[in-house]
Amino acid sequence: MRANCSSSSACPANSSEEELPVGLEVHGNLELVFTVVTAVMMGLLMFSLGCSVEFRKLWSHIRRPWGIAVGLLCQFGLMPLTAYLLAISFSLKPAQAVAVLVMGCCPGGTISNIFTFWVDGDMDLSITMTTCSTVAALGMMPLCLYLYTLSWNLEQNLTIPYQNIGITLVCLTIPVAFGIYVNYRWPKQSKIILKIGAIVGGVLLLVVAVAGVVLAKGSWNSDITLLTISFIFPLIGHVTGFLLALLTHQSWQRCRTISLETGAQNIQMCVTMLQLSFTAEQLVQMLSFPLAYGLFQLLDGFLIVAAYKMYKRRLKNEHRKKNTRCEEGCHNKRSTSPKETGAFLEVNEEVTITSGPSMPMDLHTTLEPTGHISSGT
Repeated sequence: MRANCSSSSACPANSSEEELPVGLEVHGNLELVFTVVTAVMMGLLMFSLGCSVEFRKLWSHIRRPWGIAVGLLCQFGLMPLTAYLLAISFSLKPAQAVAVLVMGCCPGGTISNIFTFWVDGDMDLSITMTTCSTVAALGMMPLCLYLYTLSWNLEQNLTIPYQNIGITLVCLTIPVAFGIYVNYRWPKQSKIILKIGAIVGGVLLLVVAVAGVVLAKGSWNSDITLLTISFIFPLIGHVTGFLLALLTHQSWQRCRTISLETGAQNIQMCVTMLQLSFTAEQLVQMLSFPLAYGLFQLLDGFLIVAAYKMYKRRLKNEHRKKNTRCEEGCHNKRSTSPKETGAFLEVNEEVTITSGPSMPMDLHTTLEPTGHISSGT
């Protein structure tokens, strides 16, 4: 395997004289419009998520990059190894095995930043990990692919999409930098922008999922093995990332963040690399995997968010019941007006949910430290 330039003209698999089969026909203007609109919306989304980042905390992660180091170990240690073991265990065809391995060697995707915000994760760590993994991919992608394909004797050269990596870095860092500046200058307005961005992020994920299926519907096949791997691969990434973060004594908030960063891969980068490296006939066997992986990682992310929200709601209800029993006991000792009682409960509930882990009776904050902005339940 050799790491070629990312120019499509340098790869014979993408020669203009070769026509794509019917299953891989490009939808022309529709695909172009979808790509442009998605890029613009993603830039706006990263700008809104950047409004949750504080430069002081961001700098602390850079100065003491323990969380970043654990994330990079998961990204370029666990994920490529998992991809290789899955390809060997399921005895995949060479083209399909390469598709799985390429996915495992890709950096983290921006979708993890959205899910991290929804589960009250460490947004500073999440955005820093995404940026660092994308930068590290310039060297780690060709290294991992070279090491894991030594025994496969591939005849096809794999083309590293350096141009795509550079564009990803620009689209990630510039909007986030503007968001950090807005949060520094106008903190109140940045909270409003952040809430709007969270809603836009959910809509964007649904639009991307539906449009991706429609635009590439011809590339789907009925290979149940690839579908099975695309379903369990992101789950393995989430679980192993969480466990490694837990073993390295990271906080629960960082564990959630690293878990989501590990399982969420950059789907577009994987698809671009496959298109630059293989012929149209080979792509028929390969493109179904990154598309299915993208859909399943969306599904897994939504399930993780739903499970976290249910857990958070249950703890909040337990605290509310505990506070109600406490208030009823106090009511027997002293007479309190209904208006004063309602105000006490409201204040006490807020304190219970947002108080620090130093309070012994606050089980929620002991187990689950809150993120930058606690979402309502």
